[in-house]
Amino acid sequence: MDEDEWYDEAAGPLVRPYAITRGRIPDSEFELDLATQVMAIPSTQDPVGLTPEHLAILQLCKRPFSVAELGVYIKIPIAVVKVLCGDLIERGDVIVRSPTQPEQAPDYELLQAVLDGLHKL
Repeated sequence: MDEDEWYDEAAGPLVRPYAITRGRIPDSEFELDLATQVMAIPSTQDPVGLTPEHLAILQLCKRPFSVAELGVYIKIPIAVVKVLCGDLIERGDVIVRSPTQPEQAPDYELLQAVLDGLHKL
């Protein structure tokens, strides 16, 4: 098999996910899920040591982006996004917020009262 067959010009440079994260896996300390919102904090820190993927996250996150959106826009797996976001959290370059979810389902009587009120309109 010819070496040229392994390179796809349209795909550009191919880098394995474990190379981007240096073999690390997402840190359970941060508990990032697909809907977690990530936003960059204006910083004067020197970007030394940041990869192009880190810098892409910082560039995109001038407004909040979900972890899932970052994976799509940067074209890297979600697990890699989580590792890179963890790096940026540790550096103080980004803040994250998980969407709030109710601890319990809404009260049935309250929902029925709202529905009855809407029917009266």
